[in-house]
Amino acid sequence: MSRIGRMPITVPAGVTVNVAEGNVVTVKGPKGELTKALRPEMILKQEGSTITVERPSDDKLHRSLHGLTRTLLHNMIVGVTDGYKKELEVNGVGYRVAKEGKNLVMNLGFSHQVIVSEIEGITIDVPAPNKIVINGCDKQAVGQFAAEVRLIRARASSTPMKSSAARSVRPAPRSKEVCRYD
Repeated sequence: MSRIGRMPITVPAGVTVNVAEGNVVTVKGPKGELTKALRPEMILKQEGSTITVERPSDDKLHRSLHGLTRTLLHNMIVGVTDGYKKELEVNGVGYRVAKEGKNLVMNLGFSHQVIVSEIEGITIDVPAPNKIVINGCDKQAVGQFAAEVRLIRARASSTPMKSSAARSVRPAPRSKEVCRYD
């Protein structure tokens, strides 16, 4: 059994999950509403405030879809309750970002300003002239939009630490403790 696939999903209060025919799942919550057509082979069982995903057989396809289906459904529930956020940082001399209405205006060293509009379900915040925060309830849409913004001015691959570009803000990597046998 898939370790991820066999874990039950708890539906928090204020969230409604509707599983229609053909595994079309609609999740409504305080942050919005998401609808996704999951694979019809998977068996979704809703009992009270928990949802379980089961597979019909141990075929290789069903085994690979088991954990995926559970994760997609869980991401939908988390998205409508908490939402997802990506933070981008713009580094470079003269590089600035600003928000004008629903547009993100970026000065990235080109001869012109780059203007990116918000799409449906995505909100853009600019807390500082070199920070971009992208929010939304659909995890895939937030990540895709952040990737498209990053690609406007991609970093040079030859010297990634010195290059100027928009990049994701990530926490510093934690160091592993070394096991020593003295």
